[in-house]
Order: sequence, then structure tokens, then C-alpha cells
Amino acid sequence: MSDTALRHPPSETASMIERHWHELASRRRGQTFLALFLVVVFTAGSVWFANETNAGKFWDRLPYLADFVGDLVPRDAWEPARALLDLPSPYYDGSQKYDYPEGRFYVTQTLYVPEYVQKIVETVNIAIFSTGVGFCLGFALCFFAARNMMPNAYVRGAVRRFMEILRAFPEVVIAGFCLAILSLGPVPAIIALSVHTTGALGKMFFEVVENADMRPDEGLRAVGATWLERVWFGMVPQVMPNFVSYFLLRLEINVRASTIIGAVGGGGIGELLRLSIGQGHPAKTLAIVFLLFCTIIAVDQFSAWLRRKLVGEQSFRAVA
Repeated sequence: MSDTALRHPPSETASMIERHWHELASRRRGQTFLALFLVVVFTAGSVWFANETNAGKFWDRLPYLADFVGDLVPRDAWEPARALLDLPSPYYDGSQKYDYPEGRFYVTQTLYVPEYVQKIVETVNIAIFSTGVGFCLGFALCFFAARNMMPNAYVRGAVRRFMEILRAFPEVVIAGFCLAILSLGPVPAIIALSVHTTGALGKMFFEVVENADMRPDEGLRAVGATWLERVWFGMVPQVMPNFVSYFLLRLEINVRASTIIGAVGGGGIGELLRLSIGQGHPAKTLAIVFLLFCTIIAVDQFSAWLRRKLVGEQSFRAVA
């Protein structure tokens, strides 16, 4: 084989292809080095800006970055559990730092729900309700924004621009406007999350619709089905599994987002987390962080279980 290759040199076409490949590889290496250089430059500029913004104290304070973690160490290992369950602390000294039973929510004279459990339930309720509202509105709008279902370019463009406006601002910014009008509480958080979720899910939904199989739609159109019948019987059955997957993904995102909104006055566990960090209450902070961690895991596992039930176990089996 090697003797044959020596006797028959590569053709002009093969040589040209090889030269072109080397040119592309060289160009790719150059672009990679340029991108790395720009990343280094922008990182250095960001650090310089942070140092100047902090009056030159950025580098001075950097060695103390781990002090915050050290401040979160409780007096004993059971303190976070006492804070989580609103149990009395042996270190109670009359201050809020160790006054865990104060926030109990009494159902009866003796039965109570721990404060943080009540607040995390409120946070999850905000996320579920907001995601449900966003899902319904995004579902209603996505078919008007899809190119294959809405031939009218003016209607399609207007709906797409409307959804872009809804998701243009982060949830916390929308919540800030709502808080200024409606005061503190969960209602501004629900409005902010619902608005942003509508725009985000609407975009993902109409992209799924545009990639759907159009043969059922063609068959329904051939027998004289109306536009609504084509959507409901030809499009919804094949796109609904993806819609539900995006709904569950957005639910996980909204649980975290509602915590952030709560930190600025939107109700839920976020406000308590901000207060515990700002007031230097390590046991309370660890209890809230642990509860949030468990909640996110529970939501994620529930989403995976529900997705399996809707799509079918066979879709998750490994191919032998």
C-alpha cells in the first residue's frame, strides 16, 4: 500500500482540499487565540473597574472573602435544626438572633407550622401560580406567532414583538415597578413572574410549533377544518409533551426567581433570607439555605417523574 502511494502522488484536487483544510485549521486557531485574548482583556478591565468602584479596596478586601463563610458557622450543630423547626434555643439571650419560636404560624393553640416552612410554601405557591398563568397565556399566543400556523405577517409580527416586550426586563425589575404601585407582598411577585414567563414560554412554544410535523394539519385542512380545529386536533397533540417539559423547566426557574423577588419585598422566603444574612444570624441563614436546597431538589425530582409519566418510560430507556 505504501509503495503504491509513493508511486502515485496525490491528485491536484486532493492537494487543494488538504491546503484548504490547513487554511481553515490555521484560521480557527487564530480565532481561538483572539477570543482568549479578548477574554483576558475584558476580565482584566472588569477587575480594574471593580477596584476603582470600590475606591481601590477590591484587592485589599479580597483576602477576607472567606470571612463570610466563617461567620455562618453556628454555635453548635443542632442550631440550624432548631431555627428550621422554630424550637427554643439554649443560647436565647432576648435578641432576635436566637428567638426561633417567634415566627411560628399557629394552626391551633398547640399545633404550629414553622415560619420557614410556611414561607417556602408561599414561595412555591407564587412560582406555581405564576408559571400556570404564563403557560396559559403563552399557549394562547404561540400559535399566532408561529409562521406555519399564522400566514398573516402583521399579526405574527405584532404577537412576537409583544412577547419580546414581556420578556425584555428581568423579573426583579418588573417586580420593582409593581412593588412601587401595589406595595409589599406576593401579588407584585406573581405579576412580575407571570409577565416574564408569558414572554419566555411563548417564544419557546412557537418555536416548537414551527418545527412540528405539518402532515396532520394538511389532512385537516383538506377536509375543511377551521383554523381552531387544525390547532387543537392537528398541532396540540404533537407539541404538548414539549410544552409540558418547558413548563416544568420554567417552574424550577420561577422557584428560584421568586426567592430573589422575595428579597426585595415580594413575599416568601427571600425576605427572611435577606434579613438573616444582613443581621448576622448564622443558624437562620443555614436553615433557609438548606430548605431552599431541598425544595429545588424536590421540584426537580417531581418534574422528572411527571415528565416520565407524560412521555412514557420507554423514551428514557438506554438503547442497548
